[in-house]
Amino acid sequence: QVHLVDSGGGSVQAGGSLILSCAVSGNTYSTYCMGWFRQAAGKEREGVAFIDSDGVTSYGDSLKGRFSVKGRFSLAADNANNSLYLQMTSLKPEDTAMYYCAADSARQRLSCSDYSADDFAYWGQGTQVAVSS
Repeated sequence: QVHLVDSGGGSVQAGGSLILSCAVSGNTYSTYCMGWFRQAAGKEREGVAFIDSDGVTSYGDSLKGRFSVKGRFSLAADNANNSLYLQMTSLKPEDTAMYYCAADSARQRLSCSDYSADDFAYWGQGTQVAVSS
């Protein structure tokens, strides 16, 4: 069993920055992929950034155009402190959503970038990010 606690959300103006944190506890021995999803009001949950057990990161391939986070978001794992961080810069109103940390229970696919929300067994409670224009 893995327990995830999300924190760090808040309200910022466009162009601002936030760092989301995910505190990880429990048995992560079999965990291969961890990452962040976000869900805006009335929309489906979408993958934002992922990291695998080798430290390879990938950023939401499904997020295109003005919703893309590439170059603006950075994901890092702090194994010593059992934490996962999502640094978000140059925030846009389109980034407004509830953000969720997620972890799998075992490797589901060849690459984290191939994962969908259904592949993750454990979820944080979510932390709200609101970006005003």
